[in-house]
Amino acid sequence: MDLSTYSHSFSLKNKMGRLVWNISAVILFHPFGSRLLRKWRVLVLKCFGAKIEWSSHIYSSVRIWAPWNLEIGVNSSLGPEVDCYNQGKISIGANTVISQKTYLCASSHDYTISSFPLVLKPIHIGDGVWIAAAAFIGPNVSIGNHSVIAARAVVIKDVEENTIVGGNPAKFIKNKNLGK
Repeated sequence: MDLSTYSHSFSLKNKMGRLVWNISAVILFHPFGSRLLRKWRVLVLKCFGAKIEWSSHIYSSVRIWAPWNLEIGVNSSLGPEVDCYNQGKISIGANTVISQKTYLCASSHDYTISSFPLVLKPIHIGDGVWIAAAAFIGPNVSIGNHSVIAARAVVIKDVEENTIVGGNPAKFIKNKNLGK
């Protein structure tokens, strides 16, 4: 690996957007922690290009790298201290809960090339998913509808619908019983 040749692929527009977002987040997003101000936080995210429903609940301690790469469906929640490292796109379906201290990482590096280039890989999280506390969701992962990711799980491969996974790396535990 030769990091002297490393170069990321972000444009000046992206860099300026990040600068403005980081300053705005400190002033307009993070200080407003009351549940009564959740729609204010949604408005701020919408102003920065997030495709987010008004019924979503985003805690003020959430860290979002690029709101313009974020999509969140109705009644979904990003819990306290979730880290949404969305250099690549992250989409979250409806009625989904991302619990506290979860890390969503939508980028990586290609270690097979000596310049170690940044690679953007999206994350898709379906409807009715629960990702429990302090889980890690890696790049290019798709989590099927109505799945459960156990606390502290490390998910680096796709998760099928209606399944429960856990561990490091996450493995199938069982099918989710939907009350049948």
